[in-house]
Amino acid sequence: VCDLFMPIVDVEIVGADSVANDLASRLADVAGQVFGSSPATTWVRVRLLPQHLYAENNTGSPEGWHSVFVTVLKVRRPTGAELEAEVHALTEGIAAVCGRPAERVHILYEPDGQGRIAFGGRLKT
Repeated sequence: VCDLFMPIVDVEIVGADSVANDLASRLADVAGQVFGSSPATTWVRVRLLPQHLYAENNTGSPEGWHSVFVTVLKVRRPTGAELEAEVHALTEGIAAVCGRPAERVHILYEPDGQGRIAFGGRLKT
């Protein structure tokens, strides 16, 4: 278990008008399991994006209307095979919790937070 990072995961669900009350909690549990986090060290924020606020160029009916966009911020990102395994597990877990196909889950890893993110006033170095 590695608590060096306190990952922050933002999940934006396109085309959802409402979600289950425990969705954020279930997503946090999945992400925490994938990251190997101790309890209360992986934070998840969920946002809903109505269909009318999403578009793709040159199409009236975007394929992305049922997408889930995920942004991950960690003190240090894994690399190579470890990153590939994490992406796969996170994609599958988020897809299952959100009831969307894995092909519709898109993950963006932010640059390493080390030296540029602070938790509780303490810069992670």
